[in-house]
Amino acid sequence: MAKSEFLLAFNEIADLRKLPRETIIEALRQALVSAYRRDMRASSAQRVEAEIDIIGNQHKIFVEKEVVTEVKDDNTEVSLEKAIFIDPDAKLDDMVMVPIETNIVQRFGRIAAQTAKQVISQKIRDAERNQLYEEFKEREGELVSGQVQSVNASHVTLMIDRAEVTMPRKEQIPGERYHQHEKIRVYISEVKKSTRDPQIIVSRANKNVLRRLLEYEVPEIYNKQVEIKSIAREAGHRSKVAVFATQPGVDPLGACVGPRGMRIQNIVKELNDEKIDVIPWDADNSVFIAKALSPARVSGVYLEQDIDQGKTALVIVPDDQLSLAIGREGQNARLAAKLTGWRIDIKSVTEAAMGAMTQIDEPPLNKIAIDTPDTIVEVQRIIDKKRADRAVMPEEYTTLARFVQLVEQRLLEQREVGRSRRKKAMDKIRSTVPLYMFQVPVREMNLPEMILSALKNIETAGDLMLHVQADSEKLHEVLRAAKADDDAMTIIEEALEDVLRTKAAAPVVIAPEPAAAPLVVEAPIAAAPAASIAPVGEPPTPPVETIEDEEEAPPAFIDDIPLPAKIPEGPRMRKVPKVVTPEAVAQQDAVSAPEGDDEDQDGDKKGKKGKERSRELVFDEDLGQVVAKRKRKGGRGGFGWSGDE
Repeated sequence: MAKSEFLLAFNEIADLRKLPRETIIEALRQALVSAYRRDMRASSAQRVEAEIDIIGNQHKIFVEKEVVTEVKDDNTEVSLEKAIFIDPDAKLDDMVMVPIETNIVQRFGRIAAQTAKQVISQKIRDAERNQLYEEFKEREGELVSGQVQSVNASHVTLMIDRAEVTMPRKEQIPGERYHQHEKIRVYISEVKKSTRDPQIIVSRANKNVLRRLLEYEVPEIYNKQVEIKSIAREAGHRSKVAVFATQPGVDPLGACVGPRGMRIQNIVKELNDEKIDVIPWDADNSVFIAKALSPARVSGVYLEQDIDQGKTALVIVPDDQLSLAIGREGQNARLAAKLTGWRIDIKSVTEAAMGAMTQIDEPPLNKIAIDTPDTIVEVQRIIDKKRADRAVMPEEYTTLARFVQLVEQRLLEQREVGRSRRKKAMDKIRSTVPLYMFQVPVREMNLPEMILSALKNIETAGDLMLHVQADSEKLHEVLRAAKADDDAMTIIEEALEDVLRTKAAAPVVIAPEPAAAPLVVEAPIAAAPAASIAPVGEPPTPPVETIEDEEEAPPAFIDDIPLPAKIPEGPRMRKVPKVVTPEAVAQQDAVSAPEGDDEDQDGDKKGKKGKERSRELVFDEDLGQVVAKRKRKGGRGGFGWSGDE
């Protein structure tokens, strides 16, 4: 190839492929090296290098050869005289890079030339893939325009610049149709490397599509004068956006809607007539939740942060606003929950008042009946009127709303007292739980998916152990509400035992305490077989207790651990204190009933309860941490404690 032809071809490849010149030069260099190795059958251990001359088209190949006195193999050896000419410091047995004197490129055979062509093509394709990946990785999270290339049942293929991207079915707006050669806006949601071209996933159903469209259409959002706090979206149906003005004097709702609603209408048209609710964000969660349920009116919002259920909001709405607040198939309430991050329960005023009246004679609501008897009579009259399908006046609904507010405040106060008691009990037990238990996520424990779903608000194994010890009854209620199996508590205790056993398996060395002062022996002391007396004037060496590595493998089952020949005197174990509740006392009375009656009445249920109560986590005073204990049937003395698990 002539000089001008080579340079033109080189520049054409660089422009067509949009690759740096250095990348193409490196591909040519590796192609010459591969062709030389193929043509000369050079060993892979022999060093071969190439230099590319773009201007003069005079490429060179350098081969590593050994300096010898007599050359026997010209491909791997070079004479001392020639080596000194190349490198004046060369000596015998040195390795010198020797240039190939003849034009080895023109001498390449057909196979070597084919190898060079394949190497160049492969290196250029790899460079294109890497450049494409880096380019779109930087654009991840952007809104771009693409042209539809093909449409099938599983995905839509689009062309964006030089890249072919994919929009899966789940990332499409339901009900939206796409046509070939149509231009649409898509959101680059994910860019991944693959064995071939980079995998680029785009979306129109992602909630960030709405965020980017708002930034494009609303200058105040782009300039940070208005901030998007959160977005909840069900693509193709409805979306809710919470906005907040970062500068005084700026109307966030007016900025998003635009003059005569032009800005929001452009976004609605882009999203295939999807309904969009723009809601002002408020730092007060009660106000924010009430606005998030718009267009429904709200009578009251009562917030509660439970240890097990998380953040829950009870929303009271007028009777005629209940269906509007819930929305079609619960869509409005569902979007409001996503927007605010709170679990929302919606009740009508009449429903809440009827539920409160059924418990008005029980604590803590009985105090309301004592303090305000006239209110109770009036509420009962309105409820009877409602049940008789008679018209209820607006002021009567206001009376019901005030009554419900008084009831919910009393119930919240009572539940807050119970949570404080539970929290104190957990804090009291927290010091007895090993610290490593709080480093093990609940998701990494060997628990079924149904139980993990019920324990979604508990993060670590240590927190789960606190719930088991301090508030097992409440944990039972959470598991029952999630429709977990009857032996869920037993499965949880066994999983906690596994974590305790695994984490505590490493040998432990108990360091000796420092000696306070030298011990002087003034009188003879009878020698004990397990003790030694230090010389006079020197501090005694305290005994060091070590747990040596066992030579034999641990038993496969806990019951195989041999019991000690003699139980040491004095109390060694003490149970971790639990919070005593009336429900727990009732359950204890039921368990302590005579065996005959229990067996006649419950049958198989007795076996399940016995299984659940056969294990317990107790605090070991010697080890200073919680260990698992198993209760097993003994002799006439009833149940007894087995060895440590």
